[in-house]
Amino acid sequence: MTTSNKLEVKNLSKNFERKISLSSLSFIIKQGEKIAIIGPSGAGKTTLFNLFTGSLPFEEGSVDIDGHPLEYWKRKKQLANKIGVIRQQFDLVDSLPVIHNVLAGRLKDWGFFKSVWSLIYPQEKQIAFNALKRVGIEDKIFARTSTLSGGEQQRVALARLLVQKPEIILADEPVSSLDPARSEDILTMLTKLADEENQTLITTLHSVEFAKKYFTRIIALKNGKLFFDLPAEKVTTEELTNLYRLKELSP
Repeated sequence: MTTSNKLEVKNLSKNFERKISLSSLSFIIKQGEKIAIIGPSGAGKTTLFNLFTGSLPFEEGSVDIDGHPLEYWKRKKQLANKIGVIRQQFDLVDSLPVIHNVLAGRLKDWGFFKSVWSLIYPQEKQIAFNALKRVGIEDKIFARTSTLSGGEQQRVALARLLVQKPEIILADEPVSSLDPARSEDILTMLTKLADEENQTLITTLHSVEFAKKYFTRIIALKNGKLFFDLPAEKVTTEELTNLYRLKELSP
């Protein structure tokens, strides 16, 4: 694993209708790191991810990837090579066969006509098959996506990331809709794949136990601010108690 700075956040702020969602966040993430972002509901975790992908503008600060601002990669249409996203809703088209959802990860490399033609005759089927085999559901390649279980659909989303080959994976609550056993299965697979591809993995999680078990660094947000940024093994019970402590109600 190299030690180069992959993603750098400098004084990042975001407001929604005069309400502060994120306030002056600053941190650096290095190539190949596995990071969990935790915090109470409304802490700003998903907002932060939406800023990383460029789907939300920010009022102040900057986000740099490989030393260039986010806009640089958007202008060059290379953002999909840098960032891939997996969400709790999976972002799959239920009515399509699995192979089409997996090959959506190739659209950034295909022209318009190849993309349209692939809806009729799937292109690069072997790439899709190999990705599905790595996540253990190659037998579902032609199944309608809506017939799959939640855990299987999340594996399809992982296979899509495999064919997209982004340098950074943003996983936004990727196991929130799964039971504990399937959650462990998906997180084991996600971290293993990231290690194999030397990808930088940044995941938002509600489960502190999963954060400490599967990730090497934990960034905690509270009320839109950085609460702590520590190696996972150094996060104490006291810090977690303070992170999730509710404000005392006034009498």
